[in-house]
Amino acid sequence: MPRIPMLSLEEMTPEQLAVQEAYASGPRAKPISGPTLAAIHAPEIALRQQHLGAILRYGTGFPPRLSELAILVTARYWSAGVEWYHHAPAARRGGLAEEVIEAIRLGRTPEAMAADERAVYDFVRGMHYDKRVSDAVYQRVVELFGVTGVVELTALIGYYALVAININAHRLELPDGEPWPFPD
Repeated sequence: MPRIPMLSLEEMTPEQLAVQEAYASGPRAKPISGPTLAAIHAPEIALRQQHLGAILRYGTGFPPRLSELAILVTARYWSAGVEWYHHAPAARRGGLAEEVIEAIRLGRTPEAMAADERAVYDFVRGMHYDKRVSDAVYQRVVELFGVTGVVELTALIGYYALVAININAHRLELPDGEPWPFPD
């Protein structure tokens, strides 16, 4: 059971309903769910968080294949099942190879990746596991995506770490019947 109440629309305050409207009228075009539904207990934070999330997921220079790769590495690092559940299908739709997705799910380094995927993977994995990246990895990301790209990638990692932390802190659950995605 989640540790935090998951409010229905009927239970929301006007401020919370404003967050719902912002979420549903943005690029997601659906009712609030998951981590935002937990964050809605602090409407101002939820409003700003959903806005930042929309920018980072839909408004950067990264194609879905690469942004979803970064999100999957983050979800796996934090063992955030709900994040994985939502983003593994998005990664597939974005064109990320099934072999790459499966390796990350199992906690392994994917063997065959395109050069841009390898750069993103090395950067995200380095930030999570080593808490920094080498000059060579940083420079590779700058060469491929520019200074703006390295800033966007860093923000994307931080945002989805925030999402994962919310999932884990509040024990947000997978939909009924969905298996835990990670090996024990």
